[in-house]
Order: sequence, then structure tokens, then C-alpha cells
Amino acid sequence: MKVLIGGYTKKTSKGIYQANLTLKNSQASLENFKDYIEINGPTYFKKCGNYLFSIAKNGDEGGISYFQLNPVKLINSVFQTGSSPAYLGINEDKQLVYTANYHTAYLSVYHYDNQGVSLVDQIKHDNFNLGPRPEQSDGAHPHFFDETPSGKLVSCDLGNDSVDFYELKDGHLVHLARYLNEAGFGSRHIVFNKENNYFYVAGELSSKVNVVRYNEKTWEFENIATYKTIPDDYTEHNGVAAIRMSNDGKFLYLSNRGHNSITVFKIKNDHTLELVQRISTFGEFPRDFNWDSSEKWVIVANQNTDNATLYERNSEMGTLAVVQKNVAVPEGTCVIFSKE
Repeated sequence: MKVLIGGYTKKTSKGIYQANLTLKNSQASLENFKDYIEINGPTYFKKCGNYLFSIAKNGDEGGISYFQLNPVKLINSVFQTGSSPAYLGINEDKQLVYTANYHTAYLSVYHYDNQGVSLVDQIKHDNFNLGPRPEQSDGAHPHFFDETPSGKLVSCDLGNDSVDFYELKDGHLVHLARYLNEAGFGSRHIVFNKENNYFYVAGELSSKVNVVRYNEKTWEFENIATYKTIPDDYTEHNGVAAIRMSNDGKFLYLSNRGHNSITVFKIKNDHTLELVQRISTFGEFPRDFNWDSSEKWVIVANQNTDNATLYERNSEMGTLAVVQKNVAVPEGTCVIFSKE
């Protein structure tokens, strides 16, 4: 099994790195990290069969690059003036790529085929509900743009404390509805239950997760509960980053940059949360973590300390146990697993 980790290229990183996740006698280890794709600023990327789409930077332009794999070959790149996007999502069936640009406030939809990637439509968030925190004072900051379980589109906007829903109709993005988090929440990323009637929003600036019941037919929202991801007595700076839900819908995981931990919640039958565990990431600034297809092996990338940590996940309890620490990988901000 392969693991890909990429991120910033401001210090020593050359782009995306590949390692082997080796299993021996039911024990796992990360081995043989090596250069895989040389690219500037692959802070978020996703693999789709024998293709990979990555955030990329080219001088004073930002955009996405589209690669064929095995062997690695750049198909094309699409850049625009300004900072790179922060998030990238893919729909393989529709051959669409979605990006959210934190700095320019643009949400973009691209189409891809064997010839390359091309822009379909994009919209810019205005400053409709700016929050009170310093990070929100300079404008809208969409940090996530991807599909709901039914195929609608959803964005999280840190600047506006909002979750916005869209559809792509005749090649144009159409706004459908908006849910507002509490002021200063810092809406960053979101996950949905399989029944598509609850979602969980990660609040970067508040170090919280918000549970919301919603109806995608009537666009009615109900704020169910909000939970802190860090201890009550922790007073230093923290920013929630990644959020993931187990495929069985029983557990929720969030990474804390500052407290440098992963928080594990149990999702109860009424969709509220119960704290299960907070475990160190054994490094600083864990922006992303991910698991393999079995959800047994979890890897977190610590951006500021240039290392990764491997855990074994207990599917019944939801807990994580450290398997390997201090795996050297530079400036990591994105983790994905690959069978090839």
C-alpha cells in the first residue's frame, strides 16, 4: 500500500512524496519515503484512478495541475493570478473538479478529460457576514467546496461563518441556501451522514464542531449542539483543521493545530457527540490526516515539525493507538492512501 504526502514547498520540500505502508505480522510501518511528483505548493491533492489533481503554484499565480500516473506525466495546469486554492474535490463520474480559494474568495468548477482541465464556472463570495475575529476582518475566506451526498455542492466560509449550498445548472453555479454558524466560529470543513440529514462543521477559529440537522428539499436547518475539540483549560492558540467521519457513521475525528492532537468523538444514535479521546500528533500543526480503505491505519502530517505519525484505529471503540512516530516528511499538509 502506498501513502502520498505533500504540502508547502517553502523550505526543503520538492512537492509530493510517496512511501510504503508495510504490514508484517499484523504490524504496520511507513518506509522508504521518496520524491514522487515535483510540484510547487501541493497543499491539497486527490487521486482518481491513474490520475492525480493537485493544488499548485506558479510564481504569482495559483491553480491546479492534472497528472497522469505510472509513469508520472503532467497533462496540463490551469492558473489564475493570485494565491492558490486551499481545497480540491473531485467527482469522477461527472469528470468535475471543485476548488475553494481562501485568499481570493472564489469557488471554481473545472471539467477534465484526457486532454486536460478547463474552467466551467466560478463565483466570488462577498463579505455578507464577516465574523468578529482578526482572521475574518479582511473578507470572505471559503475553505471548502465539494459535493453533498446527493450531489449538490457545499462550501464552508471561514470569514463569513457560513455553510452555503449550490447546484451546477447548465454550466453555472446557482446559490440554493445558507446556514450560519455562530459569530467567530470560522467554518472550515464539513462532513455529512449517509442519510444526508445531518452535517458536522469544523470551526477553525473557535476550536469547535457544530452538529446540524437539515432538510435538502426545504432547506430548513436546526442547530443541534456544539462541542469543543480542545480541553476547557487549554488557553494557547489552536485552530481546528481536518474533519473525517468513519464510514459506519459511528465516529468523528478532528485535528487540532496548536493543541497538536486528534480529537475523537462517538456519534450517538441521536447524532449528538460524546468525547472518546484526545491523542497527541507527536508533532506541531497537524493540518491533515487520513486513513486507508479499511480505516484501520491512520496517518497525520505535522506541517511545522516535518514529520508524520502512524496510528492503528480500533473500529469498535473509535480510539487511536500510536504505531510509529517521527517519520520524516517535509511541510506536509495533505495525506492520501493509494493501493497502487
